[in-house]
Amino acid sequence: MVRRALNCAVVPALAAFAAMYGTSPAQAEEIPHAPGHRLVRPYDGAPAAAAPLPGQAPPQHPYLAPNGRSGMHSDAGGSATVPWSGPLGRAPRVTSEKIAALGGECATATFDAGGRLVTVCGTFAGFQVRLLDPRTLATLAVHELPQRSSTVEAITTLDFSKIFKDTSGGAYFYLDDQDRAVLADSRQHVLRLAHDRRPDGSWQFTVESDWDLTAHVPHDCADWTDPRPRGSCDPVTSVMPDWDGRIWWVTRQGRVGTVDPATGGIRSVRLPGEEIQNSFSVAEDGVSIVSDHALYSFRAAADGTPEVQWRQPYDRGTGTKPGSVNQGSGTTPDLFGDGYVAITDNADDRMNVLVFRRGADVPADRRLVCRVPVFRSGASTTDNSLISWGNSLVVENNYGYENPTSLLLGKSVVGGVTRIDVRPDGSGCDTVWESDVRSPSTVPKLSTGNGLLYVYEKQPNSWGIDAWYLTAVDFRTGERRWRRLTGTGPLYDNNWAPITLGPDGTAYVGVFNGIVAVRDHDG
Repeated sequence: MVRRALNCAVVPALAAFAAMYGTSPAQAEEIPHAPGHRLVRPYDGAPAAAAPLPGQAPPQHPYLAPNGRSGMHSDAGGSATVPWSGPLGRAPRVTSEKIAALGGECATATFDAGGRLVTVCGTFAGFQVRLLDPRTLATLAVHELPQRSSTVEAITTLDFSKIFKDTSGGAYFYLDDQDRAVLADSRQHVLRLAHDRRPDGSWQFTVESDWDLTAHVPHDCADWTDPRPRGSCDPVTSVMPDWDGRIWWVTRQGRVGTVDPATGGIRSVRLPGEEIQNSFSVAEDGVSIVSDHALYSFRAAADGTPEVQWRQPYDRGTGTKPGSVNQGSGTTPDLFGDGYVAITDNADDRMNVLVFRRGADVPADRRLVCRVPVFRSGASTTDNSLISWGNSLVVENNYGYENPTSLLLGKSVVGGVTRIDVRPDGSGCDTVWESDVRSPSTVPKLSTGNGLLYVYEKQPNSWGIDAWYLTAVDFRTGERRWRRLTGTGPLYDNNWAPITLGPDGTAYVGVFNGIVAVRDHDG
């Protein structure tokens, strides 16, 4: 998941100024580098040859854009895979787009039928839905979203941890089968946005549908007119459609609901005492949601009311680790293989990758397939989703990353990336390889078209240089094949944003100050 992507606070005074007055550049501008850019290697390794992975692609959801184009986790099952090739490392070139003077991170990126990027970018003036040119990264259209209450609270109380623990506001949006962006804004409204070209050639967003959830969700939220409200506020964190076209939504305080787009009917239930900070996944057999206490499978009753098919508690540990948003799993569920679902837990010493059988009729004593501890003792957590392909899973270690100040002056995390495979007979799981790559906070991606796994890497630097790299790892062996410097300094920290592989072979990374693109140079 992207738990704190789109957050924009490093210096409180500058943040407050940006929040009140807004900061959008007048024209396209590259993200600036911090000192030391020319003192680190721009490229390591060698170009890779494409080696496509065998296997069956995840099912195509009937109400989502094509797999790989529709959302943060690539498809309905959360596989984080794309069927085309990403960059192979042939003299890769880097371009960037600065979105705001402070902040501006463009996290989730989706692609319409014309290959244009539809993304949500976070500034202190509020979130923005943007349409970007895939080659130049120029902004073609903007739709302003309302300010998040956490930003108001952070600035009025000077407690900026409130921003870094907020997953609401539109970061978890999806592109539907008609190229419309569907998201929940900070007013507890679900919006469906279309984009089209005006007669003069310019582009625009149009709100096609607006469903108000405030009758179902506490909504006395902080804003600039009332920065300290007395009521309660429950932000909506994520939306996804089910196989019948209902739009499901979840909130931080454990509410699960649906919207019927045809009638506007809204239904909801609550998981008392539980928190939902991650996104969720859907398949024909149900909706998989993880709270900070348990993994759930839901289905909708005839009137749309969410009903629990089964509930599986997990080890949530005794506290929140550095690198986790709450005392619970940091992963969006992965639906993969022959009816499996995978998450991680929050066990105290070493986090475990958990694989379960997800059928509603599976006996309780047969639901667990395996529990595999990963990474080193006392330094093991993730707040990003797994990658799944066939019977394989990949997990990265985010232990120690909190926000863009965590890794300043050459620091990094302990890191680690591990691949785990479910055995063909379902009798358990095995660790295939372990890598020492340090990917502090990215949602990685796998190109099944070339067999490369892409992470966003930062190694310790004794000179205090903060150098960020797009790194390609061989999915079969765990070997680092190549890495390309994207930039130096905290403005190039991805701050929980994913890597997104575009259909033209470009790798995009949302970073603190905007968005970066890396593509092979074949000329």
